[in-house]
Amino acid sequence: MKHFKGRVAVITGAASGLGREFADRAAELGMKLVLADVQADALERATDELLEGGAEVLAMVCDVSKGAHVQELADAAIARFHGIHLVFNNAGVGSGGLVWENTEADWQWVLGVNLWGVIHGVRVFMHAMLDCAKRDPDYEGHIVNTASMAGLLNAPAMGVYNVSKHAVVSLSETLYHDLQLVNAPIGASVLCPYFVPTGIHQSHRNRPEELKPELRPTASQLASQALTTKAVESGKVSALDVSRLTFEAIREGQFYIYSHPQALGGVQERMDAIVSGANPPDPYAATPHVRQMLRSRL
Repeated sequence: MKHFKGRVAVITGAASGLGREFADRAAELGMKLVLADVQADALERATDELLEGGAEVLAMVCDVSKGAHVQELADAAIARFHGIHLVFNNAGVGSGGLVWENTEADWQWVLGVNLWGVIHGVRVFMHAMLDCAKRDPDYEGHIVNTASMAGLLNAPAMGVYNVSKHAVVSLSETLYHDLQLVNAPIGASVLCPYFVPTGIHQSHRNRPEELKPELRPTASQLASQALTTKAVESGKVSALDVSRLTFEAIREGQFYIYSHPQALGGVQERMDAIVSGANPPDPYAATPHVRQMLRSRL
């Protein structure tokens, strides 16, 4: 996708973090914006600021774990702007702890947003984008699914999150191949950020009442939360940086997008172990103090 001005961008999780930066960058490029978030007050603030800057904005409160909400978002985008060109399936939440200590509610919440949100986004928006392409011989489209380096690595005490993001990588790769198979004028990318200050470590603030934990968090969940909070808040690569490199990747048709390419050494070690049949390598081999911190808190 080479041209952005006058075209329509749909962004989930748009009220803060990466989503907000995607919205700002899309507005700078002259795109029309369809913004979705589950947090109404933050979405309203973001919308007001973008409108003040001259952007055309449609904003909707949307729970991406619900397919009907995502369909309503797509329908509203087509009704208002008569097309969809760029989609960021970006909404995400975080959770940790020893994998056997995660409750059914933990799995439902994280997979509902991180995985089913992307599934619904791909299922709903791809139909809309392909319809747009049929009507416009000059159509260009692109879809970006936000995964994580946790979709390529498997750090301990992050099982629910790891599973959700590995699935997003798999879904995105399959989407890429399927689009190639039918020669669709639509590109696909998977974004794998590492620790970026986005506020994801505070995502429990938007956890639905019916999926909130009934028991106090375990020692491993508290340790994982503390580690994630420290890592995210101390991140040197900003959400603005990630937004800029993401739009450049879209322009260049790049599939894998990394905020921290230096972390790919761990991915290479994991892939080598898979190919050779070796046991999984320690994701914290280069940072043994992190593993020791987790152990000390357990």
